[in-house]
Amino acid sequence: MANKKYTQELNCWIKGEQLAAHAISIIHRLWTEHSVELVLFRRVLVDEGIVEILAHHHYASQISQSKLRIRDTLPIIEGIATLSLCPSTIDVGRLALEWRKEHAGNGQSDLASFLHTKLDAHLNNGTCSTGSRDVVLYGFGRIGRLLARILLARGGAGDALRLRAVVCRGKLDMYKRANLLKRDSVHGLIHGHIEILEQEEAIVVNGHYIQFISANTPESVDYEQYDIHNALVIDNTGIWRTRADLGKHLEARGVERVLLTAPGKEDIPNIVYGVNTLGWNADEHIFSAASCTTNAIAPPLKVLNDRFGIRSGHIETVHAYTNDQNLLDNYHKKQRRGRSAPLNMVLTETGAAIAAAKAMPELAGKMTSNAVRVPTPNVSLAILSMELEREVSRDEINDVLRQASLSGPLASQIDHTRDEDVVSSDMIGNNHPAIVDSLATKVHAQHVVVYVWYDNEYGYSTQATRVARVISGVERPRYY
Repeated sequence: MANKKYTQELNCWIKGEQLAAHAISIIHRLWTEHSVELVLFRRVLVDEGIVEILAHHHYASQISQSKLRIRDTLPIIEGIATLSLCPSTIDVGRLALEWRKEHAGNGQSDLASFLHTKLDAHLNNGTCSTGSRDVVLYGFGRIGRLLARILLARGGAGDALRLRAVVCRGKLDMYKRANLLKRDSVHGLIHGHIEILEQEEAIVVNGHYIQFISANTPESVDYEQYDIHNALVIDNTGIWRTRADLGKHLEARGVERVLLTAPGKEDIPNIVYGVNTLGWNADEHIFSAASCTTNAIAPPLKVLNDRFGIRSGHIETVHAYTNDQNLLDNYHKKQRRGRSAPLNMVLTETGAAIAAAKAMPELAGKMTSNAVRVPTPNVSLAILSMELEREVSRDEINDVLRQASLSGPLASQIDHTRDEDVVSSDMIGNNHPAIVDSLATKVHAQHVVVYVWYDNEYGYSTQATRVARVISGVERPRYY
């Protein structure tokens, strides 16, 4: 009996591998030829291996509370491949569940009609106008290199955001720059091949030619001499945060817009993708993607405030240390941050509550915040302690956040876990800015405490690229 069970399980797995291998070929063709990106409840399927594809289906079954296997999604993937689609992002998990609910047992012929109806807004009727935008990374530190990885991975058929150049202050040293992009102590090796063109001061990554430029001031670069036009400059140095300073980028030839990967000062629009994505003036040329913590707390706060109303609250962040801190005790302009980051928990300030209120004015004056920097190199935790307008149950809170993670405007911002053994390192590389730890949720009448993990490097960088697509006018239609 035991041997029979072993054989059954192994044969089932092998069959799943075969189906996944077939799916991968279709997924790859859709992406490279048409820039159609398939996801499974926000788990990107492009460039994933067989085991990863099957693991994503296991996650999909858990989060949707409905069994989803590769044999359920493969007909959906095959059907999508028969359609003429604009560059899009399409959730095959959502489509599979909708097909099961609406048309189960009605035959394969109905599936084609079902997909045509569901994806009508994504069909290429000669009106696809996504276009492309040249991108320049100004700065090549922790966030700059992760932005490069993400932009390169999401290049598709060469439309949307095209990474054209990297600006470094000081000496270029192409081998060191390339090796820092290739190897990362937290995020591992880059997925692909890097060729260094030292004489040209450029690198080629998976077919993408990237020019490196040395400049000490934003306005001194002539991007047009590198055939870069109407570019979006993503400033991830953190040095310039006012409108006047960031406006210097616009004085450079070939630049149209600027995105700051830090909270902007004064009246610079701080955009948290999915929360206030549409709340900006089309005539604006300078934007901020806010902070990693703001991007972590704003999506769940919006869901809970829209559903239950938030009277007041406090946000405590347990934050990984950053380059801003000292390795050993030394002078620092901010209180306590001069003390050794790898050796101490450091109580410090965060402007996350104020920044969240800039994205959601309805929360202005209702939230306070503080931060504790801890001796881990990446992944942080936000603890949202709130007083709601009415009494709620733990299950009610968790289910509202789970549903928000499945579909809707915040599906790519909120992830959801109920793994009782999950720890911070498990979140490295998660592309959601907020991962709700549902097993940690606490509720007493109207008082609620929600724990939200976030990869303060990769998750935030992914969120910044989403803002970049929107302000560049190259956002792909999504079926989430």
